[in-house]
Amino acid sequence: MAQLETNETIAELRDFFDRNGYVRFRDEYRAETEGSAFYKKGDELRLVARSKRELARIRRLLKAAGFRPGSPYAQGHNYRQPVYGQEEVTRFLELISKRRSGHRKSGNR
Repeated sequence: MAQLETNETIAELRDFFDRNGYVRFRDEYRAETEGSAFYKKGDELRLVARSKRELARIRRLLKAAGFRPGSPYAQGHNYRQPVYGQEEVTRFLELISKRRSGHRKSGNR
């Protein structure tokens, strides 16, 4: 998969995340006490789209940056775009934080 981690792509993904995205991290204590047969949650990032058009944009940006977006779903009047897995979530957070700190140094953000 081609990775086009341009400043514009990452900036747009960061803006979507900052607007109303969220992350769920695996609860290691629950996984240990309940066992993998009952506790199946892993790390997950979700970006929220306000329209189908915005959802399509988020999916294109994620793919352009080399992520594997999960299946989107509707919730209320919005759409959720998940990205699953510890490596994917960690890479996303590192990528947007690198670009964020770079913007601060140059005074662009």
